Amino acid sequence: MEKKTVSVVLLTVAIAVGLAQAGTHTANKHEKGDLLVRSKRRWVLSTIELTEEDPGPFPKLATKMFNDRIKELTDNLVFRITGNGVTEEPLGVFSIDGTTGEVKVHKAIDREKISIFHIKFDILDKDTLEPVDRTLAFDVAIKDINDNAPVFDPIAKASVKENLPQGYLPVPLKARDKDEENTDNSNIILRVVSQEPAEPKIGLKTVEGTKLTQLTFTGCFNYDKAKKYTVVVEAKDKGKPALSSSATVLIDVTDYNTHRPVFKENVYHGEVMEMETNKVILRLGVTDADTPNTPGWRAKYFFLKGNEEGNYKIETDPKTNEGILTVIKGKDYERTTFAGVEIGVENEEPLFECVAGAPGGVSAKVTPPNSVNVTLKVIDINDPPVFDKVVTKVYEREEEEPGKELYTPKVTDEDSDVNKIRYEIVQDPAGWVSIDKKTGKVKTVKKMDRESAYVDKNSTYTVLICAIDNGEPPATATSTLVIHLGDTNDNLPHLVNKSLVLCGNKASSISIPVQDKDKDPYSGPFTFSLGGNDKTLTDTWKLDPSIGMTGGLVSLKSLVYGNYTVPLVIMDQQGTGGSETLEVVVCDCLSGDTCRGRLPHSSRLGPAAIGLLVAGLLLLLLLLCFCFLCECGKQTFKLIPLNLQDEGNQTLIKYNEEGGGSACQAEPTLILSQKNSIMVTDGDRQAAIPLTQISQMSIKEMHEMTRSSGRHMMATQMSSSGGFQSGNFQRTGEANGTMRSQWGHGTQNSSRMNSSIKNNSARYSHSLNRRGDQQISEHIDRRLLMIGAGEDDYAAYLPHEYAYEGQGSKCNSLDELSLSNLGDDLEFVGNLGPKFNTLGGICQQGMQGRPSNL
Repeated sequence: MEKKTVSVVLLTVAIAVGLAQAGTHTANKHEKGDLLVRSKRRWVLSTIELTEEDPGPFPKLATKMFNDRIKELTDNLVFRITGNGVTEEPLGVFSIDGTTGEVKVHKAIDREKISIFHIKFDILDKDTLEPVDRTLAFDVAIKDINDNAPVFDPIAKASVKENLPQGYLPVPLKARDKDEENTDNSNIILRVVSQEPAEPKIGLKTVEGTKLTQLTFTGCFNYDKAKKYTVVVEAKDKGKPALSSSATVLIDVTDYNTHRPVFKENVYHGEVMEMETNKVILRLGVTDADTPNTPGWRAKYFFLKGNEEGNYKIETDPKTNEGILTVIKGKDYERTTFAGVEIGVENEEPLFECVAGAPGGVSAKVTPPNSVNVTLKVIDINDPPVFDKVVTKVYEREEEEPGKELYTPKVTDEDSDVNKIRYEIVQDPAGWVSIDKKTGKVKTVKKMDRESAYVDKNSTYTVLICAIDNGEPPATATSTLVIHLGDTNDNLPHLVNKSLVLCGNKASSISIPVQDKDKDPYSGPFTFSLGGNDKTLTDTWKLDPSIGMTGGLVSLKSLVYGNYTVPLVIMDQQGTGGSETLEVVVCDCLSGDTCRGRLPHSSRLGPAAIGLLVAGLLLLLLLLCFCFLCECGKQTFKLIPLNLQDEGNQTLIKYNEEGGGSACQAEPTLILSQKNSIMVTDGDRQAAIPLTQISQMSIKEMHEMTRSSGRHMMATQMSSSGGFQSGNFQRTGEANGTMRSQWGHGTQNSSRMNSSIKNNSARYSHSLNRRGDQQISEHIDRRLLMIGAGEDDYAAYLPHEYAYEGQGSKCNSLDELSLSNLGDDLEFVGNLGPKFNTLGGICQQGMQGRPSNL
């Protein structure tokens, strides 16, 4: 329903109906509620007229509410308004004066955001704010104005083919107006304002049954004149004032085949050799005004006439669009010297023609395709010989004697003398035939075997021969000779397998497969028999079946597992055969015919075995590591360090030796003085050591005084109270790691000194190796001889006298000296005690310090 104005008219509402209650009552204000008597009341509402986008000024009086209850209780009642525009969105539009009931508008209203306001009016008791009458509810509609122009939906860019028939364009148009529907404000009219270019004419038409409007055109598009079209469309409503908007439609035109291809030449000429095939004769070019590499540009060539025998073919070059003319069947010069063909051309797309401003139809003229004549000249060449038969079949039996004539060809040649044609064999894989080069007669030179690998499954053998004339250049023709070979009984039946397996745990018989290369009737079925009358053989085996393509060997009794030899006689249908020996293996089989013993040996380790294997490997690795550590310990063994300072008082003294070639130096001398002391002299220096302290004195300190190699220490008795008669300690045998001492027979002081040395935990042995007196004597003689022989080397070492006492030594002769108090028993070496390590260190250092001379 169309509305131009919206007003709210006077509304009469029956508010209440009540029953009066009789009785007496007081006029107390607190009991005023008991005095009310309900009766019908009416709301009175003046006209409301609201128009959207009212410019004001605001607030603006819209209407005034009235209720006849106010006349009675004016001071105690209040008006209230609720709903859209007051307590609901949009807020702040309406308000009401609670006393007077005046309704005011505070801002402009946009009908396109909210077109109807749902409002409620109440009259309340001012004290309790409780309604004293029914609520008045009504809707306020906003009067529309034409404040919105039509708007087009998005328009996609269109693309049309040049050959599109006139009518609708694929461009749907739709415009919308936000103003009130079904009014002049929203009633839209579309029109085409402009188009570029002007042809074909573009218009608008509403699609029946829809609200869509679609572009139309009359005439034809021409891609060569215009590739793009721009159309401006306007949408305008009927409101006052009328509002409008426009949209631009872009249309792309794609090329179509509107031009026929045209040959570049009016006539083409070419040459072709006689009987030449698969040769390109010439290329035919065309021009086309359509877009290159499109279906409307690509050419298709075809023969109009002159190729009835299919001598030629023509194809299109996809790159150049040229037509390639090829001869596929040779022309005979003796029959034709010139040949002509007519070739036409068209495009892959059908031709589109616009006639009189309209697409081609009944009134359109159909233009025939462009065509051209091609004249071909046939050039004579030497024609090859021609066999009367390209394939010749002959039938012969195999194994016939060589020299038999098989075939003599018949050959004609229009250009050459037949008598001058020569013949050759092109293909003879087995070398079974020969050919006469002048006559072409084919003969056998070997026996032909039907079972040869050169004979196919149809028992045919193929020979290829050729004939060559004497022309320039020589021409060649070929012919095929197919020889069918008949079979003879030239092959004996034989076993396919010489050895078979009989599964003793499964069966008592086996099949005997036999093969014969001959064909029926010279092959199977075969006859089988045992090759001999041996009772053991016949009691053990029998043949069942004994006739057939396959024989059967049956064991008559339980056989011991092992190998058996069975002689057989096998004959074909003609009774021709021979003896064969079959090896039968009797065994216990698993699956199939495989003996259990012949299965490949395999084993599998269980978890326990794998664990033991890993444990053994780890143990071996641990043992190797232990050996490696022991070996490394040996390699890194160090000598016992010589540290006499930390060992306390020692009794080992490093003595001088007279050997060697070094310069003599002053030697310190130990002399027993009368004051029971030992005097130590070393050149100009002299010191005295009390004899009572000799046992407490560290031997290392004495050794420090005499540690130079080769020195002597001499002790001489100076008092009668006791001491050394004479003594000489000498280091002799450092190379052998032994310490030898020579003692003179002295007084009791000698034993006392010896006892003192023992008390210092040093144990001496007069002999640490097993040498006899004779060996010692021989050793001393050798040393003396060496010293005497090498006097020149010791010129700087002159002998001198040491502390001469004026009397001979009381020591026995060296020959009488026994150096072993313990005999040859060396077990005491193991009981020398921990301090013997010091002696070992001294000896070892001495051995490493210098070489030994024997």
